[in-house]
Amino acid sequence: MRIDWQGSSLEQEEADILSSRDVPKVNRLRPNSTRETSGHGRTAQQQQANRSIRSMSLLARAPTGWHRLSQLRPPALPRTIGGEALHVCCRLSRQSPPEVGRQGRPQGPGLRTRLLITALFGAGLGGAWLAAKNEKERRRHKQRTEALRQIALGQGNFSLVDHQGQPRCKTDFRGCWVLMYFGFTHCPDICPDELEKLVQVVRQLEAEPGLPPVQPVFITVDPERDDVTAMARYVQDFHPKLLGLTGSTEQVSHVTRSYRVYYSAGPKDEDQDYIVDHSIAIYLLNPDGLFTDFYTRARSAEQIADSVRHHMALFQSVLSEPSQ
Repeated sequence: MRIDWQGSSLEQEEADILSSRDVPKVNRLRPNSTRETSGHGRTAQQQQANRSIRSMSLLARAPTGWHRLSQLRPPALPRTIGGEALHVCCRLSRQSPPEVGRQGRPQGPGLRTRLLITALFGAGLGGAWLAAKNEKERRRHKQRTEALRQIALGQGNFSLVDHQGQPRCKTDFRGCWVLMYFGFTHCPDICPDELEKLVQVVRQLEAEPGLPPVQPVFITVDPERDDVTAMARYVQDFHPKLLGLTGSTEQVSHVTRSYRVYYSAGPKDEDQDYIVDHSIAIYLLNPDGLFTDFYTRARSAEQIADSVRHHMALFQSVLSEPSQ
């Protein structure tokens, strides 16, 4: 196939190169024994020599040839099979290196895989942190419970009378949680506020069916004025489950000493009225009847309810354990 470069032919280029002195002589391609070959062999040898000369001529004129070839436009190339193959090969040669590079590059895990691994790793860390936190809370709760038991609050039994005239003792409340408050019915503000907070806690806990029942108890520190009738009239204004307890001076003194409740009656006025000064705290007893926690006036109803829930979740009866 012949490709014209600006009007010149390959034959003319070859003739110019053959006439040049710079081209070395071409040795015979076969040894001396080939002299005796046939005329057809000499013709094939001559054709091979001519092809070698053409190759050398193209190499000698390569700078000029490539300069002329670069000036050609794509439409000037003949639309032959070789020409089409040339364009195809050029396109493939330009596109193949990036593809080979992408294929040869080691592929890591996909984005979804990395996100999944990160999520699982984070979940594992979160679970370990929660487990450690819960274990820490259990140890702290156990230490606090042991410290409160060493205080020896509420040890022993007591005997009182409820607002319906029925005798009551500490063992009657075995099996349920008890929130207990000490006060008196003639208290102007503090006792009503604390009892209202106590019954709010009871209502919040009653709203959760999965929790065990809580019994609210109000014990008077003024047995001289708070008899059964006065207690019945007073407790009905707060909650139907609120149980009022009273008794003799000796009985009340015994139960207050058991829970270390301070109280002292003030001087009487002209109407024989007086104020009883007493400590302010709400006591929590667990189903075993043991003192578990206490809440001062600074604690809100929500905080007390959260604490009671926490104690309920961690409670383990010591009375149900088999004897050694």
